[in-house]
Amino acid sequence: MLIKYLQVFFISMLPIIELRGAIPFATAIGVPPLTAYVISIIGNMVPVPLIFLFASKFLHWGKDKAYIGKMCHFFLEKGYRAGEKLENKAGFGLFIALTLFVGIPIPGTGAWTGSLAASLLGINIKKGTIAVLAGVLLAGIIMMVVSLGALSFLTR
Repeated sequence: MLIKYLQVFFISMLPIIELRGAIPFATAIGVPPLTAYVISIIGNMVPVPLIFLFASKFLHWGKDKAYIGKMCHFFLEKGYRAGEKLENKAGFGLFIALTLFVGIPIPGTGAWTGSLAASLLGINIKKGTIAVLAGVLLAGIIMMVVSLGALSFLTR
């Protein structure tokens, strides 16, 4: 059973697939639903602090490099300006927007993308990580309901 748990954990860490693919996989291979939910959330959240910490640092490092400098500088300027505007206009709404962005389980809207966007927008790491976690919890519930519903439909 440990092998199955590790498979679910590592699948949930993958960009694009994330928890959205790990939970259906877990239910298909017989991992108990609550265990699958918890393992998928933990695995999905492991990369989040790293993305927050290093995305911005990479852009700052790359802004003076020959081939990537213009692109990095562009993302830094646009991201921070947009982040300031959104923070001033949205306030707490930015937190909810990031949570919903991560929580709606469609391709390209997971924890990786949400963390990267929050980092580029200059959102505080603590606030951003909590918003991403809330979104991951929401996406996990949605995916678990869908997975268990589909599994019960297929076994009839």
